[in-house]
Amino acid sequence: MRQRIIPAIAVTIGLLALAAPHASPQTPPPKTTAGEVGQKASETGQAIRDYTVEKKDEAVAHAKQATAELEAKIKDLEAQAAKQTGELKAKSQAQIKDLKAKRAKAARKAADLGRATKASWEKAKEGFADAYRDLAAAYDKAAAEFKK
Repeated sequence: MRQRIIPAIAVTIGLLALAAPHASPQTPPPKTTAGEVGQKASETGQAIRDYTVEKKDEAVAHAKQATAELEAKIKDLEAQAAKQTGELKAKSQAQIKDLKAKRAKAARKAADLGRATKASWEKAKEGFADAYRDLAAAYDKAAAEFKK
């Protein structure tokens, strides 16, 4: 009996190894284009508008995640700006400063969502959606300038 079990186990292990997905090398995620950021901004604004006050925690999490994603993209632009020189660098730094101000406003509006009451919910949602849309539009414009 023992002689039958060992080959059966070996065959089972072999079949499991064949059925297991093979690890492939990790490829970095593709770069997001400015157009994709604009599309995401539109989707985010609409998603936030669709939340009810009962789903406030989900809305706040969504808003913070969307703002954090743009924050990472702003940091990429900031790194590119640091490599520039002369007038181009000054213009890029001004755009980065504007982006950071708009990001701060979007973050404040996301915090406002968290503090919103049933009575202030609609106004808080619109406030965040507008601030996020402004941030995304400013990012799109800056990203297009950096490509020139």
